[in-house]
Amino acid sequence: MPKKTPEERQQSIEEFLIKRFDENFERIKFESGHGLAPEIKEAAKRQVLFYWLRLKEVAESITDTEVRLNLAGQLTPKKRKFNIEGIVDIVREKGRTVMYDLKTHDPEYIKKNESEYERQLNVYAHIWLKLRQQELDETAVIATRFPDSLNAAWNRRKQDPNRFEEELQNWNPIIEFRFNTKHVEDVVREFGQVVDAIEDGAYSPPPVKRLKIVEVGKQTFATRVCRNCDVRFSCGPYRDYIKTSRSRDLPRFREIFEDAGSQEDRDLRMDAGLVAIGTEEVG
Repeated sequence: MPKKTPEERQQSIEEFLIKRFDENFERIKFESGHGLAPEIKEAAKRQVLFYWLRLKEVAESITDTEVRLNLAGQLTPKKRKFNIEGIVDIVREKGRTVMYDLKTHDPEYIKKNESEYERQLNVYAHIWLKLRQQELDETAVIATRFPDSLNAAWNRRKQDPNRFEEELQNWNPIIEFRFNTKHVEDVVREFGQVVDAIEDGAYSPPPVKRLKIVEVGKQTFATRVCRNCDVRFSCGPYRDYIKTSRSRDLPRFREIFEDAGSQEDRDLRMDAGLVAIGTEEVG
């Protein structure tokens, strides 16, 4: 059997990634009963592909994936117990150990807010060094959000493959951070203050005016921040924002909420529910 050329091997990997993405998407949609608007699904798929194309050396060298770090038994200023938990990837290569934290933000935003990410990585480094007692040489964030210019070049890659390759190389999603665990106690105390505020209900969402402010990368606060909030659809200001906004970044909410899958999917979920009810009655 003839060996595949590098281009053929690359094509096979891309096809494999797309296939597994679609399989995982269908599984998650079936289990949760929720889908995604087509453009959001496509953006997520491209995020996976671009990550591989740009950082395949990192992806191939990762030795520990989705390492769960936990700083348990912490106390807030009001004596409430809480834990700090994070998930990172570890690369051990040539006598060096590097910790990577994946973020869905774009590199420009992370660079503008370095202290925020650096403090979080310091907590993870503290857990790794002090609690796990393992060596660590470097920490970095991988910003998986890709620039619009790369997306546009991908759409025209067949007509202009060189432009896509150029845009891909110009995209640098890795932002390295120095780590210093001396200030971990201050960060943990701030986490505790946030926990107390949440438990006391002493917080409120920003007004619609704040959501419309354009920030780094010509994106609004709502696009950059609110879309990462799990309770945004229950937030009054956010609901008011989406009623008036014309942003192309907003998903088609009706399409998302009404997408219950195919008739076959709905029948399977109904059958599974009936089986579960029958099992409970027998038990």
